[in-house]
Amino acid sequence: MEFHPRKIFTVEAARNTLPFVKKVVADILDQSYESHIMASILGKDAQNHPQILEKLDKIQDLIAELEEIGCYYKDWSFQFGLVDFPAEIDGRLVFLCWRSDEDDLYFYHEIHAGFAGRMAIPEVYLK
Repeated sequence: MEFHPRKIFTVEAARNTLPFVKKVVADILDQSYESHIMASILGKDAQNHPQILEKLDKIQDLIAELEEIGCYYKDWSFQFGLVDFPAEIDGRLVFLCWRSDEDDLYFYHEIHAGFAGRMAIPEVYLK
């Protein structure tokens, strides 16, 4: 299956979105944490609890906000706040890869490589 992103970021453009992305990811992680705590308290009654469903809807809305600007939330464990930005490095379609514990964009990976395949963004793209 071939990937066709809605937007291709430059490193500069992706970096310019980071303040917004950081806020959205922080909200995603907060909502996820709160729903997890509520679920552990409610036990088996948590599955259809209105407050948990509301938090899950909010998470979906926040992920949609990221997709609207052209990047993708990739942390389904909701532990690290991982976001990928489609970009081109050396003429190849790749993902610039940011994690919520990083202050800036430093890494990228091939489209099918995932987080484990992260490499440093070449210096020429960081100017």
